Amino acid sequence: MGHEKPEAGRTAVRVEWAVVPSPVGPLLLAATERGLVSVVFHADGRVRERALERLAGVLGAELVESATGRLAEPIRQLGAYFGESLRSFDVKLDWSLVTGFNRQVLRELADGVPYGTVVGYGELARRVGQPTAAQAVGSAMGANPLPVVVPCHRVIESDGGIGGFGGNLETKRRLLALEGVLPEPLF
Repeated sequence: MGHEKPEAGRTAVRVEWAVVPSPVGPLLLAATERGLVSVVFHADGRVRERALERLAGVLGAELVESATGRLAEPIRQLGAYFGESLRSFDVKLDWSLVTGFNRQVLRELADGVPYGTVVGYGELARRVGQPTAAQAVGSAMGANPLPVVVPCHRVIESDGGIGGFGGNLETKRRLLALEGVLPEPLF
């Protein structure tokens, strides 16, 4: 994969990445020196390559498979989460892939919607001072570069419907079942 040159005045960011197995399929994790910057679902083949190309382009990044251990703690905590022994992530996050309203909403989600609970799109909009922005909250969830760790799966429709999910609805159902919000599937 080619490395794109950073824009004038920007130094290249070193992004370490790894693909790790999980009960919802392979996850691509990527981290900069500031922290975890990306989690990508279904990270096989072309999905992985597109995600890495995007990171290289957007961040002006040099990509390396995990070399210094930046991903060791995020990998450990994700394993504990899926093993049902971790309820709250405590890893450094690099928010550089998200800005403005989306960043505000995602930070509120990360800080204000704990394990085993859900929030409606409209309620989350109210929490960030934009009570008519439920649809924009949905867009912010779709743009979340850190799913699972920033738990967009916990955002549902006001009528109790599951809502959408970038990782696919079955993945959202499985994450909500893991947290006890939905019953485990029968098969």
